[in-house]
Amino acid sequence: MIRQYPVVIIGAGPAGLTAAYQLTKQSIKSIVLEKADKVGGISRTETYKGYRFDIGGHRFFTKVGEVNQVWQEILGDEFIKVPRLSRIYYQGKFYDYPLSLFNTVSNLGLITSFLFLISYFNAKFKSRILRNVKIETFEDWVSDCFGVRLYRTFFKTYTEKVWGIPCNEIRADWAAQRIQGMSLKRAVFNAIFGSQNAKSLIKKFDYPILGPGMMWERCQEILESRDIPVELNTDVVSIERDGSMVKSITVQQGEQTFQIIGEYFISSMPVTLLMNLLDPLPPAHVLEASRGLKYRDFLIVSLVVNREYLFPDNWIYIHSPEFKVGRIQNFKNWSPKMVPDLSKTCLGMEYFCSEGDATWEMSSADLIELATQEAIALNLGIKAGDVEDGVVIRQRKAYPVYDGEYRQHLKVIQDYMETFDNLQTVGRNGMHRYNNQDHSMLTAMLASENIIGEEHDLWEVNVERSYHEEFTTEKRKIEASSIPTPAKTTS
Repeated sequence: MIRQYPVVIIGAGPAGLTAAYQLTKQSIKSIVLEKADKVGGISRTETYKGYRFDIGGHRFFTKVGEVNQVWQEILGDEFIKVPRLSRIYYQGKFYDYPLSLFNTVSNLGLITSFLFLISYFNAKFKSRILRNVKIETFEDWVSDCFGVRLYRTFFKTYTEKVWGIPCNEIRADWAAQRIQGMSLKRAVFNAIFGSQNAKSLIKKFDYPILGPGMMWERCQEILESRDIPVELNTDVVSIERDGSMVKSITVQQGEQTFQIIGEYFISSMPVTLLMNLLDPLPPAHVLEASRGLKYRDFLIVSLVVNREYLFPDNWIYIHSPEFKVGRIQNFKNWSPKMVPDLSKTCLGMEYFCSEGDATWEMSSADLIELATQEAIALNLGIKAGDVEDGVVIRQRKAYPVYDGEYRQHLKVIQDYMETFDNLQTVGRNGMHRYNNQDHSMLTAMLASENIIGEEHDLWEVNVERSYHEEFTTEKRKIEASSIPTPAKTTS
């Protein structure tokens, strides 16, 4: 069987669904292909016995007006406003995040706090006066911004827990992207005067009342009501090309294999996988580069706890190295509708790992036992016997790794991708960039505009632009001749 659509989109996460949604506004038909059994990608909401939980917490906050407009169009008044509260657990104490001056000094003590300041001024002296600091790694970047002592206390352990590699092997790019605009000076200023001007430190955010997956499930409904199919459990097995033009995609649904012909193609699948599905394959040096890109996997152990209240945070970062858990979500504090019984609490114990390692290979029963024991040991208000149930969700390729070689490998792939006339990659895995949800959506919006005649360079889209520049688009009239033929099915 052969099916034909003007635009073929691989991946039904925020990027893929946004691309399809934007194209419908121009009356351009598409088909969305998703390997999983539900939409949303890593922004989906899982359900277990009525308990709903995120695959990592997803706040809906953006300074990109067009992205916010899409969110409002899809969900509107089904957002709730959630106060942001998170803390850091380190050596038996909880530290406010963002920094609270009194809390931090109280926990550290005056002498240690003074040593932190000396370390900070020493870093500023080296970088501003001596100018002999070379910023290449995460360790370099954070030490320059905050001082070596604070880096070792609050950043090193958690970051290595997340990535599984030493901080001096992680590129500074990731730090600049994820902790942008922060310094110890600014953090202290914020703590004293109550100003939170860094993008990650907002005090309130929007959140779908039933979790982030609600957004993308609703988007799926809208697309299908407009005759845009979203095909789940659909595995792409090959992408046929003729030189710089992709001609079709071969997919498998259960026992059935069929071909989809398209004029334009948008992919949010891992770019490493994309390279290996092209037929004919890319040149050898491109395949070698794709093998050099790495990902970090992730699993969440959701515990149902027979306690009405445990702690007020949305999430807690666990920096102490004696615990394997990296972060803990309290889903009822995101939305009360995330739990079916308000007398109970659902915690998401998040473990960063790599497929095949000891943590990944643990049985679900052992992971639930590990998470239970760690939750008790962290003094979160849980006692033996309080945990009634649990479930484990594993997420492959959750985070693109910014190791020492990723940039050169990605540049090879980027250069190769630019030779294609009708194939664009979008989103976190499609571009091997640690994007937030709104940033992934932005790349998809620009990709959809390219199909109607714009000339956006998606690789130039970065986090700083996403948050700090006004992003506006001029809506252009589309000539009928520029719109590809309507969808049709042949056999």
